[in-house]
Parts: sequence; structure tokens; C-alpha cells
Amino acid sequence: MESFVYQVVMLTVAAAMLLALLSIVFVSWRNGISPMPSSAVVRREVLQLLRSLPGQGVMVDAGSGWGTLALQLARSDRRWRIIGIENSVIPMWISFLTAKLENRTNVSFIKQDLYTYSYRDVDRVVCYLYPGAMRRLDAIFGEQLKPGTYVISICFALPYRKPERIIQCKDLYRTKIYLYEI
Repeated sequence: MESFVYQVVMLTVAAAMLLALLSIVFVSWRNGISPMPSSAVVRREVLQLLRSLPGQGVMVDAGSGWGTLALQLARSDRRWRIIGIENSVIPMWISFLTAKLENRTNVSFIKQDLYTYSYRDVDRVVCYLYPGAMRRLDAIFGEQLKPGTYVISICFALPYRKPERIIQCKDLYRTKIYLYEI
């Protein structure tokens, strides 16, 4: 009987893991990109850049993935209320649970399409997406963000705007971070 219960439990766990993996693969295929965490070097550079800019308020991590950047920002700077937007359920839930376990009250994660989110009351946007997403968001940011709002993009530029600053990280990939003021 113990062996049977053990086998049922193991099969249930394996099935749940397979469904989670398939969910991530499907959403990654639909999005055109998988949830990719930014490196520690890049996260430090983004944090340093954000600290050099004036202001406080609401910051959105558009396409927050596993939440590594949003959580580090929440740990490091309590002036900001950080909202991670992610449409892949598993990474979003891992981010949410990590924030709960760390008792982070200045960060939240929501499951939503980053193209339908309203950016009208946002003071900063941070994103690590891909060229197609940046093209689509460029128009959305132009319509919705208030003048003076900063957008920080990791790796990929907004195609129709000139960045205020470009920072090249000292990581393996020489990752670029683009700063825009809308």
C-alpha cells in the first residue's frame, strides 16, 4: 500500500511539473520570447541608474518574468511601489510567492498582457523584452506615459526614440541599458 501511495504521489508531482513546463513553453512560443532573468551585473547597473534619477512613485517592470529585477529593486529602494506585469502564470506565481516569503510590501505581481496595461499613472518603466515588443510599446508609451517619465530598457532599444543615455555593462555580453525620458 505504501508503495502504491508513493507511486501516485510521484506521478502527480511529475504530471504537475510537466504541465508547468508545457505552460511556460506555450506562453513563451506565443510571446515570441521566454522569461529570461537579467544578470546580477545588469540588475546592479539598472539600480544605480534608477538611483541617479529624481523621483518616486509607481514603477512597472513590463514583462517581469521570474521577478528577479523587480524584487531586487523592491529590496533596494523603498521609495517606489513596483508592479511586475507578466502573462506567463508559472513565473508570475514564483515572483508573487517570493515577494510574500520575503514580506515585500512595496512590490506586487499581476498576470496581464503588457500591451493592454494602462501606463497612465506610472512614473518609471523598466523592461527586458525583445525588438518586436519594444516596437509595440514605443507607441503605447508615447500615448500613455506622462511627460518626464523615464523608461529603462535592457538589451533592446525603443526603435523610434533617441536614448538620453546608453550604459554598456561589464558582463559577458556587454549588455546595453537604454534610458529614455518621454
